[in-house]
Amino acid sequence: MIIGLTGLNGAGKGEAAEFLKKRGFRYYSLSDVIREELEKEGKPVTRQNLIESGNRLRQQYGTSILADRILKRLDSDKNYVVDSFRNPNEVAAFRSRKDFILLKITADPEIRFERVRQRARENDPKTWQEFQKLESAETTGKDLTLQQLVLTAEEADLEIENNNTLEQLHGQLKKNLQNILMNAPRPNWDQYFMEIAKVVALRSNCVKRKVAAVIVKDRRIISTGYNGTPRGVRNCNEGGCPRCASMEQSGAKLDECLCSHAEENSITQAAYHGVSIKGSTLYTTFSPCLICTKMIINSGIAEVVFQQDYMLATTAADLLREAEVRLRQIPT
Repeated sequence: MIIGLTGLNGAGKGEAAEFLKKRGFRYYSLSDVIREELEKEGKPVTRQNLIESGNRLRQQYGTSILADRILKRLDSDKNYVVDSFRNPNEVAAFRSRKDFILLKITADPEIRFERVRQRARENDPKTWQEFQKLESAETTGKDLTLQQLVLTAEEADLEIENNNTLEQLHGQLKKNLQNILMNAPRPNWDQYFMEIAKVVALRSNCVKRKVAAVIVKDRRIISTGYNGTPRGVRNCNEGGCPRCASMEQSGAKLDECLCSHAEENSITQAAYHGVSIKGSTLYTTFSPCLICTKMIINSGIAEVVFQQDYMLATTAADLLREAEVRLRQIPT
């Protein structure tokens, strides 16, 4: 789960982040990217420098640059809390993850100013007038490449008001966290096995295309395979397949290709280890070619689930249907 935090200065985002960190959430701030830039430039990390550098990064690389860089650091199997969303396009970048929720922390201006005054950071505003001036500069700009705190807050999925005690804030966070985690999305079985197939594809040694197949029975993986040269033969990425090494265009000289297909390897691996695949389901990242289709039919596989169409697969699909092997395509 990724919980993003947004809100105005002094609202309590830091306290919310600390609460989540103590419950196993790994912490990132989009401002980390800006701090790294300031460190490279040898500039002090002041609030003004953070704002100016962040705006400059957005103008130079796009308004989602901070989010894009942080997203690359996040694994899909961990819980994260990510602070300092200040532009709607940063939120949009995180929406690419189905496990993302944006939480807005709010508090009345007078309460937020008193908190800022009490924490007494070096670069925080010291007077109410300075506080109002800084807040106006951060929230009312019309340039979409700059900070847009008000527009960003409008993207929030949940809102927590933090005008009272720390204990009350924690109580609200706990209640919302329980609801969020209990309703966190889980992949269905098709998504689960196809994502595993994509990881298997990373082991492919073919230089042209990386494909993988996973054979499943009773929701249990019984064989996997990826495309590449046969066992004991020099790998494709080491020059083992002359056709691939010559970078022939897709579909040309296939009769000269030495690489075995992913479906073929998953079926032969099962045979090699004496595992029956009759009545199983084959998940493959590409729809099977004609040769693999004949192997699928004769091995007793009952269903083929794929994501992307193989360019020469029309005859293969017709043959699978004639042999009464179920064929399904799922979204990428």
